[in-house]
Amino acid sequence: MKRIHVGEFRLGRKEERALFDVIDTGWLSEGKKTYEFEKAWAKYIGTHYAVAVNSGTSALVAGLVALKNKFGIKDGAKVITTPLTFIATINAIWHSGLRPVFVDIDPRTFVITPEDIEKALKDEKDVAVVLPVHLMGYPADMDRINAIAKKNNVLVVEDAAQAHGTLYKGKRVGSLSEFAIFSFYVAHNIQAGEMGAVTTNDHRLFKLIKKIKAHGRMCECEVCTRSTGKCVLMDAYKGREDFDPRFHHDLIGYNFKVMEFQTSLASTQLKKANQIFKKRSFNVKYLNDNLCEFSDILQLPSYSEDISYLAYPIVLKKQKHHKIPCFKLRRELEKHGVETRPLFGCIPTQQPAYQFLKERYADRLPNAEYVGENGFYIGCHQYLSKRDLDYIVETFAKIMKGLTWSH
Repeated sequence: MKRIHVGEFRLGRKEERALFDVIDTGWLSEGKKTYEFEKAWAKYIGTHYAVAVNSGTSALVAGLVALKNKFGIKDGAKVITTPLTFIATINAIWHSGLRPVFVDIDPRTFVITPEDIEKALKDEKDVAVVLPVHLMGYPADMDRINAIAKKNNVLVVEDAAQAHGTLYKGKRVGSLSEFAIFSFYVAHNIQAGEMGAVTTNDHRLFKLIKKIKAHGRMCECEVCTRSTGKCVLMDAYKGREDFDPRFHHDLIGYNFKVMEFQTSLASTQLKKANQIFKKRSFNVKYLNDNLCEFSDILQLPSYSEDISYLAYPIVLKKQKHHKIPCFKLRRELEKHGVETRPLFGCIPTQQPAYQFLKERYADRLPNAEYVGENGFYIGCHQYLSKRDLDYIVETFAKIMKGLTWSH
């Protein structure tokens, strides 16, 4: 049976060569390849700086902890964010000592709205950060969000883990706030297996994140120069023979460092970014054009050439005379070899880990709850052939016409 995966990664000759180049150097922990990737990623996104870390979750934790250090944000301060996202976003907020405040989403683009943010800022005290997530590649309305945040004296951070390359009014998401984070998980648009990155234009945040990701060590250099016999900080601490900035720590940090294998793979993918972007966009349009006969039942993804699609999200529409069971459609697709994933669930009301928030948010997040129960996604990745796309269309046609929907 044919199998259409949500995501794939294929090692070509360039990827293999990149991995062997790392092996040949004998240097596996982060070094020159990581530095090269960070420079290239910052340039691609349109920021001054980028810091590579071991995951998108680590990127958000490091960024939020750096933000707390720079601006004096206290533990327990609130972060306005989305209830519909991969749980890592919310976990990172909690592990950073902050607390999420959830607002509802736009049901078409799955992102939080300026109107809901503004209302939450009026209702909540001690809000320090607004954190929109560009879910599935759809950009939040950053101009309005930034204006609202500025008016209310709060900071804005982007979770762009699923939006590599998405354009918002001509600029790439990830360049439109204090800092942004990306994930290079194997199913994402730019892939490295497991890796993340933080982008920012703020030099102070950049320096803090570099420290925090490496145990809070005092090192200041973007790339260690000790192998050349020079160290800026050691020179500054002349007379202290015991001083080594690698083993002196002025912050409480983490080990979020990355390996050269990951940054080398990500660099090969980055060179293909525009090609990947266009192929995923083509696949989404092709599926939309060929599944439109089911648009009375299926909410197909909103299409734009500016969106870098993580996947192909589908939401079952509300029906007047019968309820369509999402689990049944997903089960039938899986039986026919089309892999599916749920649209994450509404975190405070549908995720067991956050059940202690369920009562507080009951009936307050109707769009997120509906999408969480009735949404799912399939693959639109760059490795899909026309035959694969046609198989998806044929499979939907067979299932939609053959299923007996429950009343």
